[in-house]
Amino acid sequence: MNRVVPSTIDGAFQFTPPVFPDDRGLFASPYQEAPFAEALDRPLFPVRDVSHNRSARGVLRGIHYTVAPPGRAKYVYCPYGRVQDYLVDLRVGSPTFGRWDTTELTGDNCRALYIPVGVGHAFLSLQDDSVIVYLMSEGYVPANELAISPLDPGIGLPIPSGLTIRQSDRDAAAPTLAQARERGLLDDYELCRNVEAKLWR
Repeated sequence: MNRVVPSTIDGAFQFTPPVFPDDRGLFASPYQEAPFAEALDRPLFPVRDVSHNRSARGVLRGIHYTVAPPGRAKYVYCPYGRVQDYLVDLRVGSPTFGRWDTTELTGDNCRALYIPVGVGHAFLSLQDDSVIVYLMSEGYVPANELAISPLDPGIGLPIPSGLTIRQSDRDAAAPTLAQARERGLLDDYELCRNVEAKLWR
């Protein structure tokens, strides 16, 4: 049975499906409607974008988020490889604003995460060729995509030692959480909740 665990971040959830390994490999269903609908009291949002990336060991992507509106809810999992995944609540006024949560996503545990509108996402690849798949509620519009530094000491993400960290130029130059808030780059909690609610209308 799919194990559902609420995140320490308001509105986010972790889903771990049954995994069936044998001498050929394994089978799993990272998304199943029934446990998702039970946890959120609604089915998965209408998917408008399915994307994936592949990352070498030590690649650190994020913390990424989408301006609301339109905002983007995301459902992510790792079909191959191993990553340390991070969620950060960037919604000003949220009861969990500034809080982070982390879990390991692997091709063996097939765990998936639901990421609400306004919650930032990052991950660190722990092995070569790690793949992350994204199911998203909106398409990609570059002007709507922003980033916060995953190395911001004010957030304090636990980054495993012993890796040579590699980032994109954009992520390396991203502001801290405090700087983003001062510049008005973060969205309001209630706005994000309202935008998210409209996904199912």
